[in-house]
Amino acid sequence: MASCNSTRYLKDKERILNSQTIRAPKEINTTELENLYVKKSNQKLLGFMGSHLVWMYYTGLKKYDRQKFITKRNKIEARFNRKKVDSANLKALTNLQFKKSRKIEHQNNKIENGNDFMRWGEPLALFDPAAIKTTMDRFRDYLFARGYFHSKTRVASKEKNRKVEITYTIDPGKAYTIDSISTISSSPEIFALISGFRSGSKIKSGDNFNQDNLVKERERIELLMRDKGYYNFSRQMISFDVDTTGRKNNGIHLRINIEASADELKKFRLDSVRMIPDVGMEKYYSGTRDKGSYKGIKFEFFDKKYLKKTLSQRIFIHPDSLFSRSESFLTQRQLANLDMFKFVNINYDTTGGKFIANIFASPLENYSWSNEAGVSVTQGFPGPYYSASFKRRNTLKALEIFEINGRFGFEGVASATQQNDFYKSTEANINASVSFPQFLIPLSSEQYLKYARFNPRTKLLAGYTYTNRPEYQRSIITASSTLTWETPKGFQYSLTGTNLNIIRSDTSAAFGERLRELENVGNRLINAFKPAFVSNMSFSVTWNQHNYGNADNNSFFLRASIESGGTTLNIFSPSLITKWGLEPYKYLRLNVDMRQTNIVNKHTQLAFRVNTGVGYAYSSNKVLPYEKNFFVGGSNSIRAWRPRRLGPGSLPPALSTDPESNGLYDYRFEKPGDLLFEASAELRKKLFGFVNYALFVDVGNVWSIQSNTDPRSKFQTSQFFKEFGVGTGFGLRFDFTFLILRLDMGLKVYDPGRPEGDRFVLDKVRFFRPFGVDKEPVIFNIGIGYPF
Repeated sequence: MASCNSTRYLKDKERILNSQTIRAPKEINTTELENLYVKKSNQKLLGFMGSHLVWMYYTGLKKYDRQKFITKRNKIEARFNRKKVDSANLKALTNLQFKKSRKIEHQNNKIENGNDFMRWGEPLALFDPAAIKTTMDRFRDYLFARGYFHSKTRVASKEKNRKVEITYTIDPGKAYTIDSISTISSSPEIFALISGFRSGSKIKSGDNFNQDNLVKERERIELLMRDKGYYNFSRQMISFDVDTTGRKNNGIHLRINIEASADELKKFRLDSVRMIPDVGMEKYYSGTRDKGSYKGIKFEFFDKKYLKKTLSQRIFIHPDSLFSRSESFLTQRQLANLDMFKFVNINYDTTGGKFIANIFASPLENYSWSNEAGVSVTQGFPGPYYSASFKRRNTLKALEIFEINGRFGFEGVASATQQNDFYKSTEANINASVSFPQFLIPLSSEQYLKYARFNPRTKLLAGYTYTNRPEYQRSIITASSTLTWETPKGFQYSLTGTNLNIIRSDTSAAFGERLRELENVGNRLINAFKPAFVSNMSFSVTWNQHNYGNADNNSFFLRASIESGGTTLNIFSPSLITKWGLEPYKYLRLNVDMRQTNIVNKHTQLAFRVNTGVGYAYSSNKVLPYEKNFFVGGSNSIRAWRPRRLGPGSLPPALSTDPESNGLYDYRFEKPGDLLFEASAELRKKLFGFVNYALFVDVGNVWSIQSNTDPRSKFQTSQFFKEFGVGTGFGLRFDFTFLILRLDMGLKVYDPGRPEGDRFVLDKVRFFRPFGVDKEPVIFNIGIGYPF
């Protein structure tokens, strides 16, 4: 409310820059133009309410004493100057200087930018006529760089109560287009090379002139030339001429000029390739390095700890080949992916008339330990944990990594049998794995080298997991083998050829009774707690080309997986499993998860998610393994429902259709399903400082195909669209850079588990009496990181 009265901070003759609007044809990107404002109006809460940041700034300003921070800085500096450190102890001296500079920098930040409230807030945006002219100049330059050479901008302002609203109207005129392109070079070979690779050009005939595309084209040509052996070539040798003389219909003739000397246009061919994989180890060895070679690559090292054959598979530059910047970067990246070296550098030596590639790498420690203690959030409830990891590198000299990982923790888990209750769950696991930097399948040397470009990995794993809850105890013995690889276009693939699990469960009497009650109404969840043998093969693909979730650009993420369980049981008799008292499973499972973030402006993002999947069991029990069911609800799903408590279909939350005596429906039981669909949309905005907020809408449900015989839980094409659970809410995100802590408040809008006509429940919510009679509860979710 105080922020609405921002005019009270004005001095005489000052006015507030309340808003700025751009009107332009649809082909003009107004978002990019808005980033060119010389002066921006103050950020508004929810985009239209009063500016809370202005109130924060001036509240902090009232209590700000600059001299106080100057005095404190001087005292800190004097205190550090009095400390005596032996000048020969370089480490202690460096630590002291680091602490001093960090503390002084913290005080300088307060001296220059104010206290916390001032830095989190923002001063009042004042109307400045001079800023309007500069903004219009920026608009003109922006449009000119995009082919609108004769654009015009008109400005209109409106003032009310000392608040000014500005409207910019853009008339871009007709854009100039490229109608012809030519290349000029003194070298016929260069001319032929550029002309031959025109298909990948960033500038094409018929396109609007765009200066950004010229920059991209310059970068493309430079990379092309340096991939074809032109070691000395640089983008500074490329220039463009824009000719509009005598052209019709705003046409442009674009000339690409390659201006370079004969030496700069010389091709370089590698005379030799040398690798030293133990740079920095001289102090541990006496004498000189031993020398050896494999497939033309010269190796020099003190200790023959790496197999030259395996190491050479990650080197893609070879003697007598033309210089290629792309192959150099690929070599550097794939050697770094081995997790064997602290750093990898490639240096090219042209002295003595030779062209030599030197690969320098510094090895990591053979052994490493890591320990971690913290708090995890499972199903919305926190719990402490401790984990440890031991890593042994290169045991067999084949660049493999042996790891042992262990984890023990107490987690807060929603009760499967009690409503509005959660309890302590003990979780412990230990895994041992060996990872090899290649496919462990018979291939020729050429094929191993070919596939090494895709960072191949083979991982063999064995593990044991134990879960102890009041309702049941569960142990899982696991063994698996997985192949992984990736492509330069952002695709990552994973193929699990073997994944074997032996699962044993021991349920409490009360939980066992609940499972039998559910079985009587068609829910066969009880089968998931029988001793079981689960084997599967799976394949998954992940696409994350633009680093999903980055704050600078729009990004898209896709993960799809398909899994076949019990495949080998189609060949061998299941009796081999049942004679050990284990339940065999045969099933197929498909899951697709898509996410997208759109950057609206510096402080605003729109995020979307669609997650869907289906499972089908064809074993005699007609049920999926418990871990392979789909669930909806919780901090990373439909946030207005408790974890795993929505669905299936329109099945009521309780065993009966009547609400309990407190007026709330019974959400005690987890609700597995064979078919999943959920979607979410979230608006994320900065609130102040490290605090952001979000408004979200979640939609989804699960349905049964086989796991429940009740017709209300079944997926029906004529009914399913009426059975989507809908939730909305508000959330806070505390961004500590190294960690994002999330608190979401979910509100039910539409509950498909209620009788038709009573499914809209948003009007039943009371924020100050969330658990009152006949009121829907407000669901609070705690999470780490973004929900998607």
